[in-house]
Amino acid sequence: MAQQYYPGNLVKARGRTWIVQPGSSENWLRLRPPGGADGDDIAIDPGLEIDPVDTALFDWPDPEKCGAWTSARLMYDALRFQLKAGAGPFRSFASIAVEPRPYQLVPFMMAMRQKTVRLLIADEVGVGKTIESGIILRELMDRGEIRKFAVLCPPHLVEQWITELRVHFNIHAEAVTTATAARLERNLSYGKTLFDHYEALVISLDYIKTARHRSSFLSHAPECLIVDEAHTCTNTGTARQQRFALLKELSADRQRHMMLLTATPHSGNDEAFYNMLSLLDPAFLQLKNRTGADDPLRRRLAQHFVQRRRQDIEKWQKDAQGNIVFPVREVAEDSYQLSDAWLELFDRVQDYCRRLASTLDSVDEQRKSMIWYVILALYRCISSSPQAALEALRRRLEKAAPEQLAEDYRCQVADGDEDEMAMDDLVPAAGLEETAELQSLIDTVSQRISAGDDPKYKLALRRIRELLENGWNPVIFCRYIATAQYLAGKLKADLDKGIEVACITGELPPEERIERIDGLREKERRVLVATDCLSEGVNLQELFDAVVHYDLSWNPTRHDQREGRVDRFGQQTDKVRC
Repeated sequence: MAQQYYPGNLVKARGRTWIVQPGSSENWLRLRPPGGADGDDIAIDPGLEIDPVDTALFDWPDPEKCGAWTSARLMYDALRFQLKAGAGPFRSFASIAVEPRPYQLVPFMMAMRQKTVRLLIADEVGVGKTIESGIILRELMDRGEIRKFAVLCPPHLVEQWITELRVHFNIHAEAVTTATAARLERNLSYGKTLFDHYEALVISLDYIKTARHRSSFLSHAPECLIVDEAHTCTNTGTARQQRFALLKELSADRQRHMMLLTATPHSGNDEAFYNMLSLLDPAFLQLKNRTGADDPLRRRLAQHFVQRRRQDIEKWQKDAQGNIVFPVREVAEDSYQLSDAWLELFDRVQDYCRRLASTLDSVDEQRKSMIWYVILALYRCISSSPQAALEALRRRLEKAAPEQLAEDYRCQVADGDEDEMAMDDLVPAAGLEETAELQSLIDTVSQRISAGDDPKYKLALRRIRELLENGWNPVIFCRYIATAQYLAGKLKADLDKGIEVACITGELPPEERIERIDGLREKERRVLVATDCLSEGVNLQELFDAVVHYDLSWNPTRHDQREGRVDRFGQQTDKVRC
């Protein structure tokens, strides 16, 4: 009877050593030579071989042949690296605490072909860009090609990067933010800076872009940089221009490794996109009007740019053990009817906005632009919740600097500014003249809140109860702080006891947001109400498996970002509800 061999076993056949591959059976062996690639595989029937297939064994050491310890260690390392998964001399795989999926090794293989790693990893939300860049980083460290590195990311993602590096890659990095920098500097010796003292740093982009810290970082920047949410580092807008200028200077050192991570590499602005590509290589600026598939420069870009959507990696939906890698996303929509009282309120707000618009001919251009934004933002607030409408109407009476008003309201109408996701859920002041009509509207909205007959909330409560009863744990996204607090307060009062309801908005610092999320781990049934301060970068897949858009965005990308918080690599359920 033929001997059974298992994947990973070493065997001798046809005069050489082989590694048994998955898919082998008692009467059929798939084999690969040590250090071989996919194209080197063979398949044999052991019963047809002239010389029988046998287990490959190394001879025991001969005590008569002593040698130096360093030589033995060198041979040990050579054998270990050669035999590791039969894939090649990759040193990092024994140092990481995550099993990468085959598609996540694509950026890794691209990086290993480059003398200096320059990559734009633009995979869809939740595919695993952190894992992909972390494997490359760990490999560069284990090979001794780099000693220091820094991750540059938005401030609300700093703690998450610290955790991911420690848990998955056994890398202990220091967080550099406005709040932590002073503490870290107290440990420095004279003449040292944060950037030349610490070997592993996760740095807030808002901290590093300022003139005070920028020059020091440029002088002592490490050999390797990872830039998360790289689309916020283009040359549009003051904050983005500062970040882009910093990265442009850093990328000028052609020996520095750089990995840019973003799920939205192109937001419709060609100039911003090609400027981001120029961080990989200045020559890519010339691609702007070159669209031919055979263009040599476009082929060169393909060596530095990887982007996959969910449908591109469908064949990896399950791992070798049959576990779901990405869940099936089940999407549904609901609509609600306004009662007579609410219709009357909406009509009154619309009449007020029309009268406000009728004054446009009598004001200057700056004021005219601001009034249009005020009108649109008021519509959004009253559609969001009565509490947001009340705050919006009250703030119409507050004074504010005219030059800032139009920009504040532009962010409100356009779903906020991606650079300020932490705080763009506030309603800015307007500085309009107080009128009896405005005060009457405020009184009417207050009455509607007291009546408690909000039709939008009633529908949401019914759907949230259904989700909870069927075992789902939902995250509910709102546009405004006022709406999130209003919704969380009502849910705490109306849901059954034993269901934990938490609320997270841009008012909370990033550290406290993480603490509130972690505080839900011990709760079997949980609901999280949040604004879009959690819609980018934050991992919620371990605690939640459903998303409710209480407020719809005007930008559909924002919906995908929200849903990507739970529908992502690492989600344990095979379905998510949206």
